[in-house]
This record gives sequence, C-alpha cells and structure tokens, in this order.
Amino acid sequence: MNKQLILKELQQIINPEHILIDEYLKNHTYTKLGGKADFFVTPANIEEVQELIRYANKTEIPFTLLGNGSNVIVRDGGIRGIVLSLKRFLNIRREGNKVVAESGARIIDASRFALSEKLTGLEFACGIPGTVGGALYMNAGAYGGEVKDCLESALVVDSTGDVHQLAAADFDLDYRTSNIAEKGYIVLEATFFLEAGEYDDIKAIMDDLTYKRESKQPLEYPSCGSVFKRPPGYFAGKLIQDSDLQGKGIGGAEVSTKHAGFIVNKSNATATEYISVIEMVQKTVKAKFDVELEREVRILGEDEILTDTK
Repeated sequence: MNKQLILKELQQIINPEHILIDEYLKNHTYTKLGGKADFFVTPANIEEVQELIRYANKTEIPFTLLGNGSNVIVRDGGIRGIVLSLKRFLNIRREGNKVVAESGARIIDASRFALSEKLTGLEFACGIPGTVGGALYMNAGAYGGEVKDCLESALVVDSTGDVHQLAAADFDLDYRTSNIAEKGYIVLEATFFLEAGEYDDIKAIMDDLTYKRESKQPLEYPSCGSVFKRPPGYFAGKLIQDSDLQGKGIGGAEVSTKHAGFIVNKSNATATEYISVIEMVQKTVKAKFDVELEREVRILGEDEILTDTK
C-alpha cells in the first residue's frame, strides 16, 4: 500500500485536515482499545461520503465505517485501509412531531433534543452512548424501548455510493439486529416519529432511567457497554454472576464487579486480553448452564500489529 499516493488522492476528495494517517483507534473507542487505522477520515457532507465510497471501490482499498466506538472492539493490529467516521454529521432538527438526526449525533443527544421540544418517545435512549447510525444498525434499546418503536425512515448511502430514503420496515429491525451490514448501507440520518408531551413528565422518565443506569453500570471504567445479547429465557448478567465470574479477568480486562454484563478495561488492557475475557465468559456459561452467549458488541480489525507504516 502506497500511503503517500493514497493520501494525495484522498486529499482531492475531502479537506486534508480531515484525514489522519496511522491514527490509533483506541482514541476513538469507549473501551480505549485498538491499533492504528491506515487512514482515519471524517467527511463533512454526503457528497464526500459518496466520493470516498466510489474511490474505495475503484481502488479496491478496504473500507470500514466506525461510529463513536461505543459498541465495538478494535483489535490490537488496527484496521487496514480507510476508516470512515461520521463524527461531523451532528445536526438534529425538528420537523413537525418528528426528530431528524444525522448519524454521527449521539442518540442520547437526540433524546435530549426531543425533551427540549416536548416530544415523547425517545426517553429510552437517554442512556445509550452510541450514535444515531449505530443505534439504527443494532436496533439499540434499553428499559423496554428500542429504535424500531419510533423509527419512521432513514437516509442511507449504499455500497456503490448512491443515496436512498428508506422506510423503517426496509431495515428488518429485530432484537439488537438489522440488515444494514448485509445490505452494505451507511446511515446518514434517521427520522423518528414522536408525540407531543409534557416537559416535566418526559424529564421525570429520563431522570429515572439515568439514575438506574448510573447506579448499576460501571461507568468509571472504559467498556463497550453490555457485551452480550439477552439469551431467550435468561438474562446474560445473571448467568455470568451465577457463574462466579465477577472480578475475574485476564491482564487489564475483567468482568465488572458492579454489573456482570459488562467487561471493563480496568488497567491498560489490550484488545486481545479483552476479547479473551469475552471468550472465557462464553465458555464458562456454556459449561455451567448450557447456554450460548451471543455477542452484542462487534469486533473489528487485525490481530497482527504492523510495524511498517510506509
């Protein structure tokens, strides 16, 4: 890979100040894990996203979308090629009783915006740290609510660089899943249909959910949030707790003593250590309860750490 040539070509597509070479992805993940991205790019508009996709297709350079890194683990070897971040897509606006939020905005901020506009329906998202795009990607949910309950439509760009406005039904939203990866979509913005409400009532719900989250979750340490999906008929955290795994770890990563469903980066863990703890939990729960724990968190990147960055 001729990085200088690729850099020169990328600079013809987007602002050179929005391109970083050999950027450590641990700077962009909630776990504080992850090796280098060859190119970390942050386009400023839809046209730049389209051009980046078409450039990657033409040159056959690997292309990876990274949200705000709240529900992802990047391996120690980093990610080859172009890593695209939509961190500049932050606009949130009201259209009637709808909230339209660009994909790089945090779903928390969309929830807070809805509160400020006295719109109800997004309260469940007030403690979810991911972006709007990431929340749609995994049909994020909490405390009895999920994205599919209030999503009306979304603007996406496909793997060829074409833009489409799609209805919620087009995404096959189900428990912590969608067809977005399968279809090769990148979400640009989402529209949520909400209802008029009373500010004090909406705020009371959000305050209660925030208290529950802060009192039960180990927010004092880096983590990817809830690691596992809820197995049918069980709760992942309870299974892990009953397997006596809280406080058990490998290297700097361990199962949280505050919430068994979380694995925390307690002391400068590597991604390899963090993933090894996940695998240890899965193996132990399977042996003790014959239940398969499926990861909710995505794992990206390479195990091998490259030393040549030319």
